[in-house]
Amino acid sequence: MDEPVVTTQGSTVEEWTRALAESTGSPGGGAGTGLMLAVAASLMSMVAGYSGDDGGEPAGIRTRARALRQEALRRADDDASASKAFGAAFRLEPGPERDEAIRRASVDAAASSAVLGERAIAAIDDLAWLATNGNRALVADVVVAFGALRAAVAGARTNVSFDLGSLRSAGTTLDQVREQHPELWAAVEKLNGAMDRIDELTAAIDHRAAPTDAA
Repeated sequence: MDEPVVTTQGSTVEEWTRALAESTGSPGGGAGTGLMLAVAASLMSMVAGYSGDDGGEPAGIRTRARALRQEALRRADDDASASKAFGAAFRLEPGPERDEAIRRASVDAAASSAVLGERAIAAIDDLAWLATNGNRALVADVVVAFGALRAAVAGARTNVSFDLGSLRSAGTTLDQVREQHPELWAAVEKLNGAMDRIDELTAAIDHRAAPTDAA
C-alpha cells in the first residue's frame, strides 16, 4: 500500500517533519528551505500587523508577506518532487539514459532552489524596513525572522551549487556548467551576498533584541 502524500499545505507540522526525518530525500533540504522562507514570511506578516493599520507601508509588507508564505509552501512541495526525480536519476543503470536524466534532474532542482532564493532575497528589504520602523516591542521576532530568512537563503545557495556540481556525474565539467547555465551559476554568488546583508542587518538590531549580551 502506498504511503500517503505528505505536503506542506495538506499535512500537519508533525506529519511533515516526521516525513522530513525519514531517509527518503523527499521532502529534503530543499523543501526545508521553502518551509524556512514561509516561517520568515509569517513572522514578517505578524510584525507588520502590529506596526500600523493605516494602509501605509506595513499594510503593503503584510500583503506581500502573506503571498510569500503561500508561495513558499507551494514551492517547498515542488522542490520535494524535484528531489524525488533527482534521486531517481542517480539510481538508473550507468549509460547515456542515466547521464541525460541526471542532467535534466540536476538543472530542474537547481532552478527550483534558485527561485526560492530569489523570493527570499526580495523579502530582505521589507524585513529591513520592519527592523528600523516596525513595532519596537517585536524586535526579537524580527531577529527570528532574519534567522529564518537567512536559513532560506543559505539553503537555496547551497542547493543550487550542489545541484550544479552534480552535473559532473554526467560528464560535465564545472567550466562547462558555468558556460551552459550562467544564470544559475550567478545565482550562487548573489545568494552569498544576500547572506552577508542579512548578517549586517541582524547585527545592527541585535543589541535591542538581546540586551543581556551587553551586560
